[in-house]
Amino acid sequence: MKKIISIVTLLLISTILMFSVKSYAVLLDKVDVKLDKEKVKPGENVTVNVNFGESLGSYTGSISYDNKLFEYVSAEGGTANDTTDKVKVVYFDQTGGQAPRNNMSVTFKAKDGLTSSNPTEFTVTLEGMANSDASINFDDITTPIVKTVVVEPEFLPYEIKLNYTGRLIENEVKDMKITYSSSSGRYYENARLVASMITPEGATAQLIGIDQESLKHDILQSGWGDSQGYKIGGKDFAQVLNVQGTFSKAGDYKLILKLIDRENSDAVISEKSFNLIVGTANNQTATTEKPEETKPTIQETPNAQLPQVKEENKTPTKLPKTGINVYIPFGMILLSLAGAFIINNRKNK
Repeated sequence: MKKIISIVTLLLISTILMFSVKSYAVLLDKVDVKLDKEKVKPGENVTVNVNFGESLGSYTGSISYDNKLFEYVSAEGGTANDTTDKVKVVYFDQTGGQAPRNNMSVTFKAKDGLTSSNPTEFTVTLEGMANSDASINFDDITTPIVKTVVVEPEFLPYEIKLNYTGRLIENEVKDMKITYSSSSGRYYENARLVASMITPEGATAQLIGIDQESLKHDILQSGWGDSQGYKIGGKDFAQVLNVQGTFSKAGDYKLILKLIDRENSDAVISEKSFNLIVGTANNQTATTEKPEETKPTIQETPNAQLPQVKEENKTPTKLPKTGINVYIPFGMILLSLAGAFIINNRKNK
């Protein structure tokens, strides 16, 4: 009798335990996580959308994030609790199955002031999931669903400049400056400056830079810096390289400067060409001799008129002879009177 009572008691305990413990035998494999953006700028929002693929009456969704890059903004689909690096959204349909949900979402803001490109991840887990009438419980999703996003500032192009003073003269060493800069430059771990030169026929050129170990490098032959490249980028980034240029003969040269990314198959980051005019020393030297004075010549041109010379208004020193001479008629009168006197005397005799 005691043995029968013990067996019945054991069966009752097993039955109670069977009905009091929930079973998570159903796998919810329709969950889909998407981001509304794959790249965001500082100050912009990104939303993590979680679609369950089923109408759920209860769930707890957790989304972990990098709090150095993002801050929590808002959530939809339940009561949210932000723990500074994880947001938990809890939902329970209190209408008894009349208001199930098939999705939830959480919105984050990329922090202001970020100056570098930062790939990061959102990770999503789910637990406590049940269908709308709680007749089916789903397995917890403890292996995180991972989604990647990039926080990237608005980078500006790198500008390359070449500066020097005076003129370029054949076989004379010219101090020059090569500058590449950006007010908001993208970060590169393996950037490098290379150069090439198009020269006149038979001419050669050199661009010599001296590194920190006092070693000379011809940028036209081997580029500048470590062969694997060096780091560049950031806010108000600028690098100035002092070089010495030498050109073997006068003529037109073309210098091509490139910033390349060694990590990305030498992809060109920025490129600029410069046209250089190299002269001779004779053209550069100014003469100090005074040129000989030459008298102007008048070139005869058909039908050309000589320039009119304007006479000065001067008072003459002698009066000009004008009108009739008065001595001539007076003499003729005297001769006439003398002739009449002679004739009259002859008659009287």
